[in-house]
Amino acid sequence: DFAFLVDRAVEADSIIRAARGADKNLIAQVELFDIYEGKGVPEGKKSVAIAVTIQPRDKTMTDQELEDLGQRIIGQVVAKTSGQLRG
Repeated sequence: DFAFLVDRAVEADSIIRAARGADKNLIAQVELFDIYEGKGVPEGKKSVAIAVTIQPRDKTMTDQELEDLGQRIIGQVVAKTSGQLRG
């Protein structure tokens, strides 16, 4: 699961597409599960949370490979939306 802080105008679908684009062979599904605006989120921003289902076809992934894929997902979403990972 990942939560991103993005401008209010950013559509959730663009976050989903960006996350999928990190590795179309390994990422089976990306689902939106939360959008939050309110206390703790800066004015003009929203928090968008996604769940990513990873489904390797030919082998079990190592912890390092999973970490690398997570970083690629974050990088794609940040690059495409100018958002940031919400801590």
